[in-house]
Amino acid sequence: MAGLNVPGLQPVQQAVEAVGHSVSDDLKSLAALKVEPDTLKSIQSEYIQRATELWNQALTKPEAMTVSDRRFAAPEWTQSPVSAFMASMYLLNAQTMQRLADSLNGAEKARERVRFAVQQWSAAMSPSNFLALNPEALKKAVETKGESIQQGIQHLMGDIRQGHLSMTDESVFEVGKNVATTPGTVVYENSFFQLIEYAPITDKVHAKPFLFVPPCINKYYILDLQPDNSVVRHLLSEGHRVFMVSWVNPDESLAKATWDDYIEHGVIQAIEVTREITGAEQINALGFCVGGTMLGVALATLAAKGRKPVASLTLLTSFLDFAHTGILDIFIDEAMVRMREMTMGPDSPQGGGLMKGGDLASTFAFLRPNDLVWNYVVGNYLKGEMPPAFDLLYWNSDSTNLPGPYYAWYLRNTYLENNLIKPGAVTVCGEPLDLRRLDMPTFIYGSREDHIVPWESAYASTQVVTGPRTFVLGASGHIAGVINPPAKKKRSHWVTGAKVKQLPTDANTWLASAEEKPGSWWTVWADWLRDHAGPMVAAPKQAGSRKYPAIEAAPGRYVLRKA
Repeated sequence: MAGLNVPGLQPVQQAVEAVGHSVSDDLKSLAALKVEPDTLKSIQSEYIQRATELWNQALTKPEAMTVSDRRFAAPEWTQSPVSAFMASMYLLNAQTMQRLADSLNGAEKARERVRFAVQQWSAAMSPSNFLALNPEALKKAVETKGESIQQGIQHLMGDIRQGHLSMTDESVFEVGKNVATTPGTVVYENSFFQLIEYAPITDKVHAKPFLFVPPCINKYYILDLQPDNSVVRHLLSEGHRVFMVSWVNPDESLAKATWDDYIEHGVIQAIEVTREITGAEQINALGFCVGGTMLGVALATLAAKGRKPVASLTLLTSFLDFAHTGILDIFIDEAMVRMREMTMGPDSPQGGGLMKGGDLASTFAFLRPNDLVWNYVVGNYLKGEMPPAFDLLYWNSDSTNLPGPYYAWYLRNTYLENNLIKPGAVTVCGEPLDLRRLDMPTFIYGSREDHIVPWESAYASTQVVTGPRTFVLGASGHIAGVINPPAKKKRSHWVTGAKVKQLPTDANTWLASAEEKPGSWWTVWADWLRDHAGPMVAAPKQAGSRKYPAIEAAPGRYVLRKA
């Protein structure tokens, strides 16, 4: 296409050429990968030795064969020598393939992509995933006279109709009935979000209200699942006046919405409405995941205009610095970003589009294929079982779309080019972005086993913001680590060591001197937030204000819209 000059198609032509060059470079990187001859010889020798041992054991002492993997934990796997040998050989093959992938020399991103491909292949080829090779599923089929297979087929057809794999019994849950049940009122809405004001549960509240900014790639009610694990309800019990952004699930009417639109008409507008309703000069605000990135950008943009409406900032499992994005980095390169820009960015032929929520959900699920994909394939379809009811997994399946221009801008300026931490590298809402303007007290939280926002990258925000900083590390992952109410007395968290006077630049240096505490990190955060929330005043008698009267009861219409 380089020799063509078709009016109006130059951006597309340039993008196609850039994609071609990028793919060519990626193929060269993959072709250049190699395993050192001595390493290859050692892996081959060990494989042959272990395979021979397994074969001999299967012939001489089949009853002694064991399989140390939870996919084969059912007694049926070891009761059958053939199944035990098959599972053992599969594990040996998978481990050997992974060792070969780990031993590759070459470009790091190419190596990571091979590792990921091997992980996906290994997970998919497990004998537990095939009815004919799964003795547990076969036994159940015999015992139920085929009813389990019939149920499995019905589950499969149901999942095909709903467009996603069932991770929980979704019929048990209904938003507003048994999830997202904290009483509140929608007091504002525009085409991007509804603002919920929750009813106080204490006679007095802190003078500075609190605003939640959840990620717009998910529904807000992860912060308000059940009464006993609701972050919202916990804050209310602490005497805070709480507001929540409930993002709309975009349809074609928002297909051309940009990053700037979400910052200006979303985050900044939510801050202003919260201030107007409460009459507070400053509020406290929290951003979760992408919501934290957006909130940080919005506050830096406001600071560039000389406005500082937020007294304290909380960032939960959020990126500001995208230098190290973990496993998600393998998906992001110039070719991928250019393709998104071509098909759904502002310069695409149609000027926009939608990134389907189901596609995003599938990508995140395959980051942990055994836990979030194949486990349910086996249970739902091969055994005909309905997965147990679990509110967090119900929320996880309630996916949302994203406007294409927003998504394309986000990919290029965060994961691909890490522009947010480069002062003046991007302009947001007409202002050059400089995150060093975030000089308010900031509480930063990371989850130690987070595969979406590695905790070291969450910690990196301590080197971006310039005000007083507090960092806390929680156990578990991206969601389970955050949703950890104190009453459950589960897990633990790490706080800065008593002798540390200043947060070090390196995350692991911080961890080496951190102090582990039992239970939830919520109590540390609540104590910190109390110091920034102002004096206690009488709780409001009703939601909203004269300018922003009540619209409807929480959870509102927007959260009910399906992708």
